[in-house]
Amino acid sequence: MDNDVTYLAEFRARLGLPGIIDVHTHFMPEQVMRKVWAYFDTAGPLVGREWPIAYRDDEQVRLKTLRSFGVRAFGSLVYPHRPDMAAWLNEWTAEFAARTPDCLHTATFYPEHDADSYVAAALERGARLFKVHIQVGRFHPADPLLNPVWEMLQEAGTPVLIHCGSGPVATEFTGPEPLAELLRRFPRLSLIIAHMGAPEYTGFFDLVERSPNLRLDTTMAFTDFFEEADPFPPGERHRLSAFGDRILFGSDFPNIPYPYQHAVQAVERLDLGPDWLRKVFHHNAAELFGIE
Repeated sequence: MDNDVTYLAEFRARLGLPGIIDVHTHFMPEQVMRKVWAYFDTAGPLVGREWPIAYRDDEQVRLKTLRSFGVRAFGSLVYPHRPDMAAWLNEWTAEFAARTPDCLHTATFYPEHDADSYVAAALERGARLFKVHIQVGRFHPADPLLNPVWEMLQEAGTPVLIHCGSGPVATEFTGPEPLAELLRRFPRLSLIIAHMGAPEYTGFFDLVERSPNLRLDTTMAFTDFFEEADPFPPGERHRLSAFGDRILFGSDFPNIPYPYQHAVQAVERLDLGPDWLRKVFHHNAAELFGIE
């Protein structure tokens, strides 16, 4: 971890950044986190490959670790895999945000009849970011049960970080087309596409090009781990520059199979210039979430 701290301090100093904003980190109730780790340990069907957890520590240790990396703001991404789970998770994330000032108050939802009520409650309590996991939840993002939720979030302008790409394992509802259907109904949604939409980079980039409120996060993209399985298409490199104001850094901490610094190095080695890096690692997220 000392190598992480040293490299990241030098990285921030070179760019003159007050810190890193990491929009894609996971803090969950302890029993949920342990079950997630157990799923990765067994290379479950939605993982599909060996995936060792690099930062398998208690919550307070993980917070200390993230802060030592110079991360000044981060999410507590949670996601339900079944009904009657999201409201309880939202209670936990509200309490976590209240005792963790540098955490962006995060919430989630699932297609069920009371989703609009607990999403409204989360917004009233100050939720600043929502997480939706189409792959794990196995639901269509345009499920009619979610219409009032999407309408509410569209009007509020609250960002939703959505895992809708088919990596690491495709399901019947992943890929660009289900998201395109959702955007035809709710074109003003503020969405952050997790993992740059991997492996359907081109299809999701097309959506970003057409939809001004869409953004991308870098989570795991460009790392050796992802490049081995689904390399980023060289023909899309020019669009990384074009989307410079709409790309946010994400790591997937703590559930990554490599050191944190590699997530940063993987983006830095794209060699898109210091101004682009400043936007991706700090300025874009600071503007989106109103961080001074």
